[in-house]
Amino acid sequence: MAKKMNFIVLIILVIISLVFSSPYQVNEFHDAIDKGDTAWMIVSSALVLIMTFGLAFFYGGMISRKNIISTMLQSFVALGVISIVWVLVGFSLSFGDSIYGIIGNPFTYFNFRNVSLSPNPQFAATIPFLLFALFQLKFAIITPALITGSFAERIRFRSYILFMVLFSLFIYSPLAHMTWHPDGLFHKWGVLDFAGGTVVHMSAGFAALAGAMYLGKRKNISDDPSNIPFVILGTGLLWFGWFGFNSGSAFGANEDAVIALTNTNLASATSMLTWIFFDRFLNRKMSAMGACIGAVVGLVAITPAAGFVTLGQSIFIGFVAALVSNLVIRFHKKTTIDDTLDVFPSHGVGGIVGMILTGILAKDKGLIYGDPTTFLYHLLALVIVAIFTFFGSLLLYKITDLILPLRVKEGHEELGLDHSQHGERLN
Repeated sequence: MAKKMNFIVLIILVIISLVFSSPYQVNEFHDAIDKGDTAWMIVSSALVLIMTFGLAFFYGGMISRKNIISTMLQSFVALGVISIVWVLVGFSLSFGDSIYGIIGNPFTYFNFRNVSLSPNPQFAATIPFLLFALFQLKFAIITPALITGSFAERIRFRSYILFMVLFSLFIYSPLAHMTWHPDGLFHKWGVLDFAGGTVVHMSAGFAALAGAMYLGKRKNISDDPSNIPFVILGTGLLWFGWFGFNSGSAFGANEDAVIALTNTNLASATSMLTWIFFDRFLNRKMSAMGACIGAVVGLVAITPAAGFVTLGQSIFIGFVAALVSNLVIRFHKKTTIDDTLDVFPSHGVGGIVGMILTGILAKDKGLIYGDPTTFLYHLLALVIVAIFTFFGSLLLYKITDLILPLRVKEGHEELGLDHSQHGERLN
């Protein structure tokens, strides 16, 4: 019976979606649609979607050969699972009418009701509200996919799907609401997160740390990547897609989008070079893996600051993030925590560095401009996000484990998840 429950649940969701669906509406703001902004946001949504494919190659190339398919599928399946969850209730929890500034009313946009083809001036004044919702969906998709690198090679696929749903509803949605909704707690504090330093990267990083600790170490630990060209390809797709991730968060074809695009490229380029030159400084080889990890760390760190800093400051952010993450990875390897693909040192720490430096450098609001308010609220938000995400994720892992055991059997782990979980293997 348990094996049939997945399909039964899917049938129920399809019926609910059909019953509660409604035609797309237009309202009095329809004439405010800007065609240029709309075109750019459609492209940006597609670019952010590409990032999930890039992540699949990025993680898949780092893992052992017998787990490549399963690792890539864990990213890929998020496209399906979160898309359904987001339409049904996730978007409403993130952007619905605020409940104490912490989470949205699940009935405001339940099953995309009231998500019209006209702009919603509260969120994006010149593009269809439906497009805004779809752009935000892509962020919700990649966040749980980022977590998978921490527990790769040892998690049951069905259990991961359940955890992903719970994480999206109870961790991601509240953070998105607090940060990006006009009535959200962090937003009212003046916390600046242009494109997801806290919502995406810190949340994924701390959830990854919790997952690595909860599932424990792999039986046979190997850090030898199986396919470095996959890693390079994945990095390229991530870098390319990140232009939509950050520049699209300007919600229009405007000056902020241009600034964000430029800062994104410069921070990543600087971080990549800093990583490989710092490795050489420490008498290590200048590796392709190092270049790719460095580039991604730079992309992570600039994300919260992308629209708020100057070109020189974006270079500085990339430089600092590379040094800090590089050192944290070296230290992390010496601990007993088996974060398979160093998700926390890369995304968690990169997000922390980015948020702190945003509070220091942000134009007119940063610490260097003489007002410590934004910086202090950033520090408070970081503490809250870290505690909420880490311990909240631990609780969700435990709940998932009680419903569907999280860790694969020892024999299945030895065989490899490609074959034991999916009945497939590379030729």
